[in-house]
Amino acid sequence: MQIGIDSFAATITDPDTGITLSGADRLNHLIEEIERADEAGLDSFGIGEHHRREYLDAAPAMILAAAAARTKRIRLNSAVTVLSADDPVRVFQQYATLDLLSRGRAEIVVGRGSFVEAYPLFGLHLDDYDALFAEKLDLLLKLRNETHVQWQGRFRAPLTGQGVYPRPQQERLPIWVGVGGTPASFVRAGTLGLPLMVAIIGGDFRRFRPLVDLYRRAGEAAGHPREALRVSVHAFGFVAETSQAARDAFYPGYARMVDTIGRERGWPPASRARFEAECGPSGAYLIGSVQEVADKAVHVHEVLGGVSRLTFQMTNVALAHNRMLGAIDLLGGEVAPRVRERLAQLSR
Repeated sequence: MQIGIDSFAATITDPDTGITLSGADRLNHLIEEIERADEAGLDSFGIGEHHRREYLDAAPAMILAAAAARTKRIRLNSAVTVLSADDPVRVFQQYATLDLLSRGRAEIVVGRGSFVEAYPLFGLHLDDYDALFAEKLDLLLKLRNETHVQWQGRFRAPLTGQGVYPRPQQERLPIWVGVGGTPASFVRAGTLGLPLMVAIIGGDFRRFRPLVDLYRRAGEAAGHPREALRVSVHAFGFVAETSQAARDAFYPGYARMVDTIGRERGWPPASRARFEAECGPSGAYLIGSVQEVADKAVHVHEVLGGVSRLTFQMTNVALAHNRMLGAIDLLGGEVAPRVRERLAQLSR
């Protein structure tokens, strides 16, 4: 199992000073976090995409390109690219360029997005939410496979054989499909034979097993080999020296984020009791001590029938930069080796 981190590049208020970091400081701290993840031996780092005041990741490929210049081995991916609201030609060009800059370490995770601001921003209609994604994914896959594409659709001008450059260093630029809990999305990814990234933000991991099985059955029915049907899980995660320290550090920023989004979506206010339950053995958060988080990572792998990559959504809007760097060190230096050793023992 690969282990990585995802970030949504949210603006940060330092809990020690009460000062909200400038955009420049926050983004430069983020590059330091990616660099530290590379040094700590983690496998991947993903940057989300949002078009809201409280986020700085409207152009994730640019952040990843800056990170490519300061890292050596870690894979760099979107988390996710809101493909429905973008032009697949430009998405391919951006990530092909990132692949060249990083010498073959770029990946794209595409999705429809959990926020909808991008649609009116780029003159698109929410009524076309799924049709936009299906059509643009079809074009993106053609662009990956062919330099000169003949293609026609509803939402952009046709391609009549124009060359799309640059081409990436990797022979096939990895393209994952990011999904939430919609069965049709799991079936689509499986039918296309694309690796799957499942965002799990609450509840027991076991409840996603039927959907993961549905993905695998759809892929096998379409003739794709089992090894091509990789599953990645994206979940809240944070690690500290003790379970209490991890939860105490993470909860204030978590509560602020949940309350901010919840006011828009009608969610109940954040609750420490619910947070603690999600951090517990049957919850969806990998937040705790080194051993606790390692044990839960193995649990995720087992209950979902094999996970290729587990990414920790560690963005926290009220966490000091040095605490984040410390968590990255523990995740790469202590959690990841324990998980790999345990999974190696289980596979014997």
